[in-house]
Amino acid sequence: MSDSRKAVLAVLLACTIWGLSPLYYKALAHIPPLELLSHRSVWSLVLFSALLLLQGRLREVPRLFRDPRTIGLVALAGLMISANWGGFIISIQIGKAVEASLGYYIFPLVAVLLGRLIFGEVLGRGKSIAVMVAALAVLLLTYGLGVPPWISLFLAATFAIYGAIKKSVNAGPVVSVTGEVLLISPLALFWLWGIHTQGWTGLFDRHLATFGRDLFDTLMLIGSGALTAGPLMLFSYASKQLPLATIGVIQYLNPSLQFLCAAFIFAEPITVWHSLALPLIWVALAIYSVSAIRQERALRKASIA
Repeated sequence: MSDSRKAVLAVLLACTIWGLSPLYYKALAHIPPLELLSHRSVWSLVLFSALLLLQGRLREVPRLFRDPRTIGLVALAGLMISANWGGFIISIQIGKAVEASLGYYIFPLVAVLLGRLIFGEVLGRGKSIAVMVAALAVLLLTYGLGVPPWISLFLAATFAIYGAIKKSVNAGPVVSVTGEVLLISPLALFWLWGIHTQGWTGLFDRHLATFGRDLFDTLMLIGSGALTAGPLMLFSYASKQLPLATIGVIQYLNPSLQFLCAAFIFAEPITVWHSLALPLIWVALAIYSVSAIRQERALRKASIA
């Protein structure tokens, strides 16, 4: 099998795992979000560190912290990805998986907009139209539901900001995310210490300190680290082998599977406004994808010439 085919399979598997992850977190809906998020962060750090140790690259992590500016960027990236993870977990637990899927549909278009505002990237006509169509979909949902789709916008914004910060960090994806969870983990460990030894209560005032009480829950909490680390490793491998436009198109498998889980497994209500907004978002993504593919082909031709 060629490297390109392996890369396509890797990104397909990564996006499938991400897309079906609502099923995993729904099974842990009885565990408070902060406890679940804390375990996700800690066990992710364990797995990322183990991978870098096996690759002989663990020494690259301390290098991230030699420059105060880089420390600030890594800390901010860690805050954004932690907020995104937490927002996703909460959205699944409160029955808003449809809105979560919309957030990850919207994310590429928010990222394009941030690229224009922060880095001065040229959008081009196609991408500009895509952003406007997506904005129309959000306005339609806001009008129809009576409130903005806050969960969708929060997930899209935090992930887009995270991606923008990562562009400024001079390190590979696995090394940088290891640094991020390394900075987050002391807070996670502090929270876990509090709920296990001090009787702290968390969101929604539910029973805490699940870890160690039930074998299934304990294994699932540990597995949340693998659910986080595994797809990212696959995605990092694929990103080195495939054009960005190809990866961008395949990535839409993630929110599509999330939406199917929400609609057909969780039986969340799909309003007429969702039915009107979703096709608009799909049209925006189609316009964006075609524009991105054409832009990449033009750059490739220019480099050959």
